[in-house]
Amino acid sequence: MPATKKSLRIPHETAQAVEEISRESGVDFSTATNQLLDEAVRMRRCPGIIFTHGPSGRRSTVAGTGIDVWEILATFASVAHDTARLRAAYHWLSDAQLRAALAYADLYPDDVDARRRRSEAWTETTLRRRHPALAPVTATHRKRRPRK
Repeated sequence: MPATKKSLRIPHETAQAVEEISRESGVDFSTATNQLLDEAVRMRRCPGIIFTHGPSGRRSTVAGTGIDVWEILATFASVAHDTARLRAAYHWLSDAQLRAALAYADLYPDDVDARRRRSEAWTETTLRRRHPALAPVTATHRKRRPRK
């Protein structure tokens, strides 16, 4: 995406917070700032959607639920885009939460589709390699004896 150069005054405390996020994320200050600004704009445009971090990276999530937007969209597709069936599938979510997810997907389809593809690429082997503590315990693990 083409960038526009702008001068911006940032409060000292905010700049320090962005620098910390930058270090933790392993990206430069400009990249971290742009990611934060992009997420802020998206959240403003779609109230009820937040961004969370997990093993597969940053993702759009329905606030207060832990449910990724792509998951709701996958369910919506599986019920032939029938909103009544979607409501039944997520009976614990409000209409506003479901509308927020659908609106986000309409505004940012590439983001939702990319997240779906990344999620579908995860396998038990990938999970075990990248995050062994999150992988299911197997019979092999149960047979191991502690070292003496």
